[in-house]
Amino acid sequence: MRLKTLLALLLALTASAVLYAQQSLKTFSPSGYIQLETVLNNTGELQYRLLFKNKEAVGLSSLGLRLSTPAIELNRFSVVNIDSTSKDETWETVWGEDHRIRNNYREIAYLLQNKSSTPVKLRIVFRVFNDGVGFRYEFPQQDALHHFVVADELTGFAMTGDHKTFWIPGDYDTNEYAYYTSPLSKIDASGGGSAQEIHAKTFFDKNAVQTPLMMKSADGLYLNIHEAALLNYPAMNLVLDKATLKFHTQLVPDAVGNKAYLQTPAKTPWRTVLVSDKAPDILSSRTILNLNDPSVIGDSSWIHPQKYVGIWWEMHVGKSSWDYSGSQVGSQQATRVPHGANTANVKRYIDFAARHGFDGVLVEGWNTGWEDWFGQWKEDVFDFVTPYPDFNVQELSDYAKSKKVKIIMHHETSGSVTNYERWMDTAYRFMKRYNYDAVKTGYVGRIIPRGEHHDGQWMVRHFERVARKTAGYKIMVNMHESVRLTGLHRTFPNWIASEAARGNEFNAWSSGNPPEHETILPFTRLMGGPMDYTPGIFKIKMSYYDSTKKEQVHTTLTKQLALYVTMYSPLQMAADLPENYEANLPAFQFIKDVAADWEETRILDAEPGDYIITARKARGKDSWFIGAITDESARQFTTSLHFLDAGKTYIATIYRDADNADWKSNPEAYVVEKFVVTAKMALKLKLAPGGGTAISLLPATAAETKGIKKYK
Repeated sequence: MRLKTLLALLLALTASAVLYAQQSLKTFSPSGYIQLETVLNNTGELQYRLLFKNKEAVGLSSLGLRLSTPAIELNRFSVVNIDSTSKDETWETVWGEDHRIRNNYREIAYLLQNKSSTPVKLRIVFRVFNDGVGFRYEFPQQDALHHFVVADELTGFAMTGDHKTFWIPGDYDTNEYAYYTSPLSKIDASGGGSAQEIHAKTFFDKNAVQTPLMMKSADGLYLNIHEAALLNYPAMNLVLDKATLKFHTQLVPDAVGNKAYLQTPAKTPWRTVLVSDKAPDILSSRTILNLNDPSVIGDSSWIHPQKYVGIWWEMHVGKSSWDYSGSQVGSQQATRVPHGANTANVKRYIDFAARHGFDGVLVEGWNTGWEDWFGQWKEDVFDFVTPYPDFNVQELSDYAKSKKVKIIMHHETSGSVTNYERWMDTAYRFMKRYNYDAVKTGYVGRIIPRGEHHDGQWMVRHFERVARKTAGYKIMVNMHESVRLTGLHRTFPNWIASEAARGNEFNAWSSGNPPEHETILPFTRLMGGPMDYTPGIFKIKMSYYDSTKKEQVHTTLTKQLALYVTMYSPLQMAADLPENYEANLPAFQFIKDVAADWEETRILDAEPGDYIITARKARGKDSWFIGAITDESARQFTTSLHFLDAGKTYIATIYRDADNADWKSNPEAYVVEKFVVTAKMALKLKLAPGGGTAISLLPATAAETKGIKKYK
């Protein structure tokens, strides 16, 4: 027995010696389609390469970090150990696009020691999934390193061709840009400086772009680069070397130029690369979620997806004001408009919500401080507990409760984050006293502490503090002007949504969002998590409110409906004014019917920048909903209903563009049709330029289908 054990040990040691002598290791995804090759070259550099079906997706790329304290570069290593493992599990979401998610990967981890006078140990972990790879740096507890400062990350992404790319300029403070589409070689982010409607932006390099970054190669590979589990670390931008088509990472600096302050044991966020030869596979990926830790909230029964209305759009279109004095925040207009958040107006929205089955009413501009903060970089603007004289907190709390509607709190920080942190506990106790269980936070403007950026380590830690503290008060949070999401809603399911991109409100007062915008966002911003995009605008042209205005929403009305399916969020706003919905009740019915939480999601067809067709099944129900959207081009599709339950009959209510609809000339023309359908059928969809189709598929009995035509 001892001899057998000794022989086994010798064989294991021999295998290890051979393994470490090799220059490269190959790790395959469970399906075998994706191959990760890690290469340790003769100078001690560890590099990686990614292949999809034997086609190179990412060329040989660098790994490592540079520290400023202690002053060393971690990019020349000797191998201490190599471990490998695998996992195949299924976990359940608190809420999400799918009720159950499979987490299936193979992992390889290098324990390395730096080749320098300071022998720092570093662990680089790779996880290979069926749709991509994630990797990160881990610093174990060690004698040679305790507190340290990251000066730069040396991670690279070598592209294999001049890919078609969907990008926004690299920036430390905002992601509210419209997307550009160009080959890699034509990226020129210097145009980002012309986006004057964005108040706080920090442009730093004309070759810089933000993640999530979506690309398509000439030979038909779809690639997406992003990060997962961004905690205690700055966000990652990418800077392109156009001579080599290689990206290197650019971390957001702090006020003195450092990137991150860490203490062992420590770990960075995961760097993610998704790849497929089918665009729908990118949208179906759950790899970023799988790379995040499970929920830290034990009892999550108080967290609930919802639809809401609110005093918000009327201020963007100039009908009312956030400011009690009636002046518009951020506007130079001399005219005055009524204060929107007055008791009578809030009651009107509560009545509307109750009448149509909405869960909540968002109220912005209820608290003192809106008069003169915009653009002033002021420290103490809001206290988050003092209402304007015309907003009766107790009366409205009681009224909302009597109507079984929740008021959603609004905390605009004005970028003065130190002030907000001083007030958070007081503000959240105030919320609980008056029966609020959800808050929308805002971070408009330059950050205080002065010199910090929206996407730097200090603010990333602040957003985590907000998520943890609101969870402690059983409050759901929706953050606007925050860092882009990286799947942390798995860990903090009370972080129910964020903005972190160019939302629908830009259509009210700027050049707006081009028709392709919503066909790009699911491939970019929404890869990291849900977006509070605020769809549902029925009055498309702003000249309706002011004949001198030229601005408009760059979609048709039924595309606004389809966005409730294609733009995922468990917190969906019916953003338009109640009177505009009352005038279009047939179309409004879809917003009332559509779910906000899903059992299953199917991406039926998609092409970034062109079109998306998504089907989702309501959680805990047999109802399905389809959203189909297009860019500025009219399109026709034949969409199979094979995902429906076999043997069941459904009533399909189709909300489509009228035959003469067009986002420019006739955006509000729509048709509502009803048909009886089954899983054996296919629907013909006709989308107008800038248009869309929304479909509800509700199971029905024979009696319920009586008088409704069968679809042909």
